[in-house]
Amino acid sequence: MIQPRDDLALMAGYHSPQVDVAVRLNTNEAPEPPPAGFTAAVAAAVAAVEWHRYPDRSYRALREAIAAHHGVDPDQVFAANGSNEVLQTLCLAYGGPGRTGAVFEPTYALHSHICRITGTGVATGERTEDLALDLDEVRRVLGESEPAITFLASPNNPTGMLDDEATVRAVLDLVPGLLVVDEAYGQFAPWSALELVSDERPLVVTRTYSKTWSMAAARLGYLVGPRQLVAQLDQVVLPYHLDAVTQAAGRIALDFADEMRARVAGLVEERGRLVARLSELPVTVWPSAANFVLFRPETKDGAKVWQALLDRSVLVRDFSSRPRLDGCLRVTIGTPAEDDAFLAALEEVLS
Repeated sequence: MIQPRDDLALMAGYHSPQVDVAVRLNTNEAPEPPPAGFTAAVAAAVAAVEWHRYPDRSYRALREAIAAHHGVDPDQVFAANGSNEVLQTLCLAYGGPGRTGAVFEPTYALHSHICRITGTGVATGERTEDLALDLDEVRRVLGESEPAITFLASPNNPTGMLDDEATVRAVLDLVPGLLVVDEAYGQFAPWSALELVSDERPLVVTRTYSKTWSMAAARLGYLVGPRQLVAQLDQVVLPYHLDAVTQAAGRIALDFADEMRARVAGLVEERGRLVARLSELPVTVWPSAANFVLFRPETKDGAKVWQALLDRSVLVRDFSSRPRLDGCLRVTIGTPAEDDAFLAALEEVLS
């Protein structure tokens, strides 16, 4: 049997359990589908697709719509099949053998995973005891490894903690290469590094349609960055990588920006309610600027609490065995009814 290259042989893949439960709050998806008008508009666009033709290789209409949404130039936008493919294309262009990506744990597991599968080395720094970014540790890691790419997830996953503008500016001043600020949950936060993007700075900000836009099924993500960088990514990505339906759905979604902003506001309010309720239980809760909350049961083993919730048909994400996250679980903000079911089950388990 044909074997993969040696450095892939023992590498674990990335996945989240997909279990048939009444309340699924483990993958940070939007709790509600897109507006009905979106579905109808996409159906009309699909009916008009010329299936015998390749899609627009430059996905110009989608680029222009994303650019208008953020107030940038279309040539500053690069899109791909989910923000993970955006990250992979960055590593293909700027990483690879002999180059390094820097991450600060605990953080999004796919930053280091994508580095490894693209042959990029990984330099790992540690966050503080309360899981915040440590600028002294950033200086040490960047000074020792000279990374080509430095990754910050803000809000960070799985902690939900936000890096403020002063912190991002400080890291940007330190990086010897490219700074990637992963804002998969940026719409739920009070500040975005998009404000700092320019052609003169080695900074890109990545976003996804999976959360705010209720489009996890479409697998669409993008970045905003310098024009020269975007042009280089266009040279690396496979031809016709975005199909016609995905391009249309991404463009049409932006016509519903007001509805999506209202949904984000509702989820932020619901996040506050959930955190307030969690604070009444024997758990440690981390501050979140995302659509999820990290918590650690204080009186019972986290993995056993996860299983007990699953036994009650409530699925959350188990991080209890991850380094620095002993006993921790992460819950996605759902509908009020879903969150009430989770809270009732958690209270029963902890009691």
